[in-house]
Amino acid sequence: MRQEQPIGFAAGPRSRPVTAVLVFAAALLVAALVSEFANRSVLSTAALFLVVGFLGGPGMLEIIPVEAGGEVAGRFAELALFAVLFTDGMRVDVTELRRRWLVPARALLLGMPLALGVTAALGHALAGLSWRDALLVAAVLSPTDPVFAAALVGREEIPTRLRHMLNIESGINDGFALPLVVVLLAWGSPAELHAATLALEVAGGIALGLVLPWLAAVVERSRFFSVGRAYEPIFAFAVGLLLFATASLTHANEYLAAFAGGATLATASPMLAEAFHRFGESVAELLKLAAVMVFGALMSPTWLREVGAGDLAFAIAALLLARPIGLGLALVGSGMRGSELLAALWFGPKGFASVVFGLLVLHSALPNADHLFHLVALVVAASILAHSSTDVLVARRLAAGDLRGGSREPA
Repeated sequence: MRQEQPIGFAAGPRSRPVTAVLVFAAALLVAALVSEFANRSVLSTAALFLVVGFLGGPGMLEIIPVEAGGEVAGRFAELALFAVLFTDGMRVDVTELRRRWLVPARALLLGMPLALGVTAALGHALAGLSWRDALLVAAVLSPTDPVFAAALVGREEIPTRLRHMLNIESGINDGFALPLVVVLLAWGSPAELHAATLALEVAGGIALGLVLPWLAAVVERSRFFSVGRAYEPIFAFAVGLLLFATASLTHANEYLAAFAGGATLATASPMLAEAFHRFGESVAELLKLAAVMVFGALMSPTWLREVGAGDLAFAIAALLLARPIGLGLALVGSGMRGSELLAALWFGPKGFASVVFGLLVLHSALPNADHLFHLVALVVAASILAHSSTDVLVARRLAAGDLRGGSREPA
């Protein structure tokens, strides 16, 4: 005779995902209640979710059922990364880029590779990584995220050139880092690397991202159809969903398809991009906070006790040296100076892209995936705590300094 499972908070394995949802919902409610205060202080909602994840993870309260390399974390990372890359692509404003391209181009095309190279050299020298693994960690850590420095990017009194550079840089560098992460993950896999297969996946993802959204925009503009205003965000969401499913079925790279698709749709139909903006930003913000909580849950106390001196030295050096050196060299002669330049060099927060790239590394078949993930986790956790708790303070000092005569000329 079948024995009935007693009903209760800890009824069994089936209740654990529900418990995790309960924890996330409670943290989300608290974050919303203190969000206005957080915008004016050192309090950080991202840090809140990191701490909640850590306390609820293995070795602590154990109420968030995620495991290193587990299917849940891997699947969540894939879906969340696709959604956020598609949203990031929708934010690419080609017209604005044409008007003010010089300083963002310096940051992306020169500063980002230089910072990546410095990070890789630090990983090789301090953490004892092979050059391949050091490059992978550096590529994972190379994107920045304006969400964790919103007080700087969103304030009108901050110099236009600085806000524009940080916004464009962080919106596009996810897509710049992605091909290198994909290639290095494939290169480091125990499975045999077939260059032709990898090239087809990359090319297929970009091609789908260019073609499908463009066709959707052409159909939407035809005289046979008319998308109602209320359905414009849904139309853009449907294009993204179609793109994800098609890329998965054809074995094209979903992430490259996502970023290219978002940028294509925004360029082909700016009205749809504008309508999607608020909806997409809300979805992206929820996914980012959930990813940070999962990320924190994977940082177990056992692992923290095993962090070596070399790993810690790498994390500190990567946070304090890589961006200032790389971006500092790239911005020589750009016209930025004083507090404006210092703010640009400091605010390279590691955010959602690095979190989910790190989860992809953890979920990969790399022999030393755990060690690589832990190095990424150290830097990302330190960045979330450091950058999101100093953005308001630095923004106030920078605004006050510029109002007393600093440079405010746009690039």
